[in-house]
Amino acid sequence: MQGMERFTISLPAQLAAAFDQWIEKRGYTTRSEAVRDLVRDTLESDLVTNLPDLPSVASLAYVYEHHDQTVSGRLTKAKHRHPGLVVATVHAHWDHERCVEVSILRGPAAELGELANAITALKGVRNGRMHLIAGESEPAHDAHTHD
Repeated sequence: MQGMERFTISLPAQLAAAFDQWIEKRGYTTRSEAVRDLVRDTLESDLVTNLPDLPSVASLAYVYEHHDQTVSGRLTKAKHRHPGLVVATVHAHWDHERCVEVSILRGPAAELGELANAITALKGVRNGRMHLIAGESEPAHDAHTHD
C-alpha cells in the first residue's frame, strides 16, 4: 500500500454537518474514506474527459415507456450504430407503463458517452444515467480465468 499524505480542509458548519449525514447514510466509517472516494471519482471523471480513447467500462441504466412499441426499435438502432460497445443488457418491467434496462458497456470512454447520450436522448426514454469507470490499460477480452 502506498503511503498516506495528510491535509486539512475547512468547511462551513452547515456543509460539514450535511457531509457527516451523507457519510453516515453511505456507511463510511471516517471522513477520510469518503473524501478519498470523492477525490477518486472527480479525478476519474477528469481523466475520461481528457483521454477520450481510454479503455473503460460503464453501466447505463435507463427507463422507457413500453407502451410505445417504437422505443424498442429506436434503442436497438442506437446500439447498432455503436457496434461492439454493449456487452450485456438486463431488462425488467418497472410497472404497467415503464421498463428499466441496464446495459454493461466496454470501449473507449468517449464512445461510451456517445452511446449513453444517444440512448438517453431518444423519444420515449424518460431518463437514464451512465456510471463510467476508466481503465488503466486495454483489458484482455475473454481472457478471464480462475485458479
